[in-house]
Amino acid sequence: MAYPVLFQADYREQQSRLTTFFRIIVAIPWFLMSIVWGLAAFIGVIVGWFSIVFTGRYPEFAYDLVAKYLRFSTRLNGWFWLMTDVFPPFDGDDHPDYPIRLIVPEAQAEYSRVKTLFRIILVIPVLIMIYLFNILVEIVGILLWVVVVITGKAPKGLWDVQKMGVAYIQRGNAYHLLVTETYPPLSADDGDAATPPAPAAPAPGPSPFGG
Repeated sequence: MAYPVLFQADYREQQSRLTTFFRIIVAIPWFLMSIVWGLAAFIGVIVGWFSIVFTGRYPEFAYDLVAKYLRFSTRLNGWFWLMTDVFPPFDGDDHPDYPIRLIVPEAQAEYSRVKTLFRIILVIPVLIMIYLFNILVEIVGILLWVVVVITGKAPKGLWDVQKMGVAYIQRGNAYHLLVTETYPPLSADDGDAATPPAPAAPAPGPSPFGG
């Protein structure tokens, strides 16, 4: 059975050397925007927690804020850690043609009040795994950066490891932010198997940065 929050990613070997080399600088506007989306998600999850504990329901507006943050942060993380060189959009809407996607379902009709009340305890194993996967993603990201800057290509093996890491981190965040009550799996494959992947983004034209 597929995990409720689906992660999908389209592999493309060729990547821009120049935008990869300057990725940490080029990404600054997106990281600033992530502060805005992070604040919105914080408000959404606080409202959601109290609402679920007392009513068993996640308010639509609060859930939507969290879902938008998760979509935005998934695209940002995938791009920053060199899974794609296609610049991500700044909004939190669905973009099925973007190479990195998190498919967030509609809010459940009812959530467990007890599981939500004790989420701060139940989430501890997931937070530990997120911490470990963050270390993995950073190490592999450095390796990918070196290889892409030198060759202009992202090796499939390294890319697959990034896919697994980013998928767990983002689905773990979805659990943390009360979107789902199910612990995230270690594998990233169920998202691609459960839903046909969106068409791959067309190869970008000449980059204004070259490469």
